[in-house]
Amino acid sequence: MGPGGAAVRCVIGCAALGGLYAPVSEAAAHEALQAAWDLGFRDFDTAPHYGVGQSEEYLGSFLAGRPRDSFTLSTKVGRLLVDDPGAVDGTDEFYGTPKRSRVRDYSAEGVRRSLEQSLGRLRLDRVDVLYVHDPEDHLEQALGEAAPELARLRAEGVITGYGVGTNFADVALAFLRETDADRFMIAGRYSLLDRRAERTLLPACADKGVRLVVAGVLNSGLLADPRPGAPFDYAPAPDWLVAAARRMQAVCEAHGVPLRAAALQFPTRHPAVAAVVSGAGTAEQVHDVRAQLDVEIPAELWAELDAVLPDQDRLP
Repeated sequence: MGPGGAAVRCVIGCAALGGLYAPVSEAAAHEALQAAWDLGFRDFDTAPHYGVGQSEEYLGSFLAGRPRDSFTLSTKVGRLLVDDPGAVDGTDEFYGTPKRSRVRDYSAEGVRRSLEQSLGRLRLDRVDVLYVHDPEDHLEQALGEAAPELARLRAEGVITGYGVGTNFADVALAFLRETDADRFMIAGRYSLLDRRAERTLLPACADKGVRLVVAGVLNSGLLADPRPGAPFDYAPAPDWLVAAARRMQAVCEAHGVPLRAAALQFPTRHPAVAAVVSGAGTAEQVHDVRAQLDVEIPAELWAELDAVLPDQDRLP
């Protein structure tokens, strides 16, 4: 396979490097990133939101000195960071982070300032892609100000592409209809368990020929370890959904396939999907991602998994 896997292109998501759920040292972050690099991964995704800039800082220090054309990198706009001595550790589930707070800003000026701040933390003179991050509660400004500014940045050659990163298919569809965004990142809504984006967003992206990147393929952990109380969409999964995930696990095990492997490889079976994003906060996790991407999955397994798909209208 080629870098990051030939059959399944995988972007390394760097939220965990921002101290998601537990503090992460720079040394540990570099160990995880080095493992990814050694295994051939060359696509990275981060955001100011992740650890109030810590993820970008750790990623930037790791990439320093590496040829700029040897990797691609996406980050996001919509949250400006300000120094805040009173910042509370654990805000938004990020721990051991710098003393900063987030300020939502989807204005044109906010986009420029966010990019300038990110470039400083990343120690780079450019990023490849900018996503408008979680704009669902600020959609009018994001569509009316952030998107046109990102289009200008793309036209100026400052970035190669822009789009939206969201957990909501209808938000992505709004950008698809009302902007000339050329790539979209949807989290959690196209997985083995949750196919809600398949109804509308995926065919719309296919029709327009835009790139769709799928994140959250493990649904916050339920598809990694379907145990009672496992998280789905950042909250404890109801018992009936855990049972559904366990049925999928049993189907996979009957074929000798780990559930994680099927979950990681599933999204790119759809022609609209260009890549999956997999978070990897430790070297061990990176090696596991590589191993799961390399698992051979028999064609008949997908049909058997479809047969135990839970009722999509009941999903939280």
